[in-house]
Amino acid sequence: MHSDPSRPDSGSPNSRPLVLSLAGITKRFGALTANNAISLDIHAGEIVALLGENGAGKTTLMSILFGHYVADEGTIHIADATGALVPLPGGSAEAALGAGIGMVHQHFALAENLTGYENIILGTVPLWRPGFGRAAARRKIAGLMRQSGLAVDLDIPVGRLSVGEQQRVEILKALYRDVRVLILDEPTAVLTPQEADGLADTVRRLAASGLAVIFISHKLHEVLALCERIVVLRGGAKVADRPALGASRALLAELMVGRPIPTRQRTAGHPGTSVLRLAEVDVGRPGERDRLTGASLDLRTGEIVGIAGVSGNGQGALAALVAGLQPARAGVVEIAGQAVGSGPRQRLAAGVGRIPEDRHRDGTVGALSVAENYVLETIAAPENQRGGFMKGRAIRERAAAAITAYDIRCPGPDVAIRSLSGGNMQKVVLARVLERAPRLILAHQPTRGLDIGATTDVHRRLLAARDRGAGVLLISEDLDELFALADRIAVIHAGHLSEALPAEGLDVRTVGLMMAGHAGEAA
Repeated sequence: MHSDPSRPDSGSPNSRPLVLSLAGITKRFGALTANNAISLDIHAGEIVALLGENGAGKTTLMSILFGHYVADEGTIHIADATGALVPLPGGSAEAALGAGIGMVHQHFALAENLTGYENIILGTVPLWRPGFGRAAARRKIAGLMRQSGLAVDLDIPVGRLSVGEQQRVEILKALYRDVRVLILDEPTAVLTPQEADGLADTVRRLAASGLAVIFISHKLHEVLALCERIVVLRGGAKVADRPALGASRALLAELMVGRPIPTRQRTAGHPGTSVLRLAEVDVGRPGERDRLTGASLDLRTGEIVGIAGVSGNGQGALAALVAGLQPARAGVVEIAGQAVGSGPRQRLAAGVGRIPEDRHRDGTVGALSVAENYVLETIAAPENQRGGFMKGRAIRERAAAAITAYDIRCPGPDVAIRSLSGGNMQKVVLARVLERAPRLILAHQPTRGLDIGATTDVHRRLLAARDRGAGVLLISEDLDELFALADRIAVIHAGHLSEALPAEGLDVRTVGLMMAGHAGEAA
C-alpha cells in the first residue's frame, strides 16, 4: 500500500461536518477497565487510524459503537440525514446500522452459497418476495460500484470468488445500506500487495465522496500511507490523537507499547542437514479448495523457509500434513531423513513443534488453565504425570517460569487461558513449543492479529530457534513478516508450491504477483 499525494490534507478535517462523536466512553468488565473515558470525534471524508496493542481497548470501543456492548459511562452522537447530531442508542447493532455505521470484519460474514448480489441485499428485503425490487437494487449496486471502483461479478456464488473479491462484496454490502461511517478491521490481512493497493485507492475514493473511515490495522506502513489522523489506545485509554503527517513507524510503535521497540536486522541462517523433505506430495482430493498437488520442498536445519500465499490456496493442507493431521495421498514425506507415521503423536515424537493458525480453536483449550495448556502436548511425559496422576505442583512451577520468561501477562498459571488476550495466549503456545527445542517448527500465521510488541517478540524467538539449529517452516500471508524472517521463500497458489528461492533475490511485487497466480508477469 503506497503513499498517495491525493490523500486529503491532514489539517482540514475540522472544517468538515462532524459525523460521529464519542464522549467519555468507559466500559468495565469486573475489575478490568477496558475503555477509560475515551472521547473521539470523526468528520466526514476523514480516514482515521485506530491503533493499539492487543488488549488496548480497540475491539471493545468498536463493539460499543456497533451496538454489541453498552458503555457503562459516556455518550455517542451521530449525524442524522440533516447533519444534526443525535444520540445513538446503545446495545443495538440494528440501531447502529440504521444510523449509518457499517463494519467490515477481518473474517468476512458472507454466505458462500449465495451470489454477491444476494449477499449485498441480504437482510434489506425478503429474498422470497417475487421481484423484491431487483431492478432498483441492481441499479443502486451498479452506481456504488462505479463510484467506489469496486468491480465484482455479482452473479456467481461468493464461495467461488477470490479473497479480495469477497472483501469488495463486504464493502459494497455496507455501502448499500447508506453508511456514513465505515469501520475496516484489519482489512488487508488476507490480501496480496496489489489487492491492498487497490483497497487503498477505493478507501481514498470513498473518503473523497464524504464517507468517514475508521481504519484498524497493525501494518503501520499502510496506516502512514493512507490515513490522515492517527488515534492510539493503550491500556484502555487514549494516549495520542495526532496527524499522520510527520509520524513514523517507530513513533507509532512507541506510542502503542509505551516504550521504544528495538529494530532488528535479519542475519542469514546457516543451513545444515535436511529436516523436512517433501517430494511430489499430494494432499486432499481433487476438487477440494485447500489441497496440495505435486508439492516438493527441502527444509534444512538452521534456516527459515517462508510460504507465501493468499488464504485457501493449500496452506491448510500443507500445515496439516506437517503436523500429522492429514496424510499424503501420494509422494514422499521425510523428517530428518526418516519416514514418520502421519499421526500427531508420531510427529511430536519426531521433534515437530506446531504453532497452529488458530490459537483459539487448535492451539488451546479455553476452559483449561495456563499451566494445563502449557503441558497439553506432553501430558503423558514422566515430568508431568506419575501413575496416571498429574504432577500439579511441578506443572504449575514450570508454567510460572514460562510466564516470566515469555512475559505472559496474566495473574498466574491457574487462570483459565480464555481470559488472556490473543497476544498472551500466543505466548503460551510459543512457550509450549519452543521450550521443547524441537528440530522442526511449523509456524502457521504465528503473528496474525498480534500487535507490534507481541509480533517483535515472536519474530525474535523464531530467529533464535533457527540460530540454535531448528528448521522453521513459516506459513504467513504477511509479506513484511516473510521478508523479515525467511532465508528462502516459496509461493503457494491453487495447491501448487513453487521452488523456494533466496529471499534476497525476491521483492514484494514479484511475490505478490505469484500469490495471485501471475507467475509469468513476475518473471
